[in-house]
Amino acid sequence: MPESNPQIAPSRSNVGYLLLQAVNYAVFMAIVWYFSFSPPYRQLAENSAVVTLAFGHASKRVSECSVLTQEELDKLAPNMRKPMDCPRQRSPVTIELRLNGELAAREVLRPPGLYQDQSIDVYRNIKVPKGQHHLSVWMNDDSNVDGPTFEFEKTVKLLPAQRLVLSFDPDKNGFSVN
Repeated sequence: MPESNPQIAPSRSNVGYLLLQAVNYAVFMAIVWYFSFSPPYRQLAENSAVVTLAFGHASKRVSECSVLTQEELDKLAPNMRKPMDCPRQRSPVTIELRLNGELAAREVLRPPGLYQDQSIDVYRNIKVPKGQHHLSVWMNDDSNVDGPTFEFEKTVKLLPAQRLVLSFDPDKNGFSVN
């Protein structure tokens, strides 16, 4: 005689369980729906904009390669004798951003890495009021030079909630606005 499986036909307890589960899902979805629209969320104030300084840059080396003399090579172990001595360490990068003549950001960034030889990544957001602003950026990426090695100035008009990105490309002679 075949055995009957009590799970095949829904019983009153299964129907009640399914109905309770549907109610729980409906309540959960209603909560998710409410919080997706309310309360309103704004990242910026109504009359604000953002100036973003974003780039990656490998600064100049601290010193140039030098040619070793024969006496200096003789002092080295045989497996260390190479005619050029090229230090890997890179210069720190100093960045200064001014808005309307006032200092908005100033940072001195040291190159990462065991030998301080890697490129520096910069990403900074500065909230500003909407309207016209005079941007002035300078950067020094060479510790052997006093003062800026790259400069950029521009007057921009920012709309509410606008993001202005200042990027850097040494091949294109410095900073640019996107």
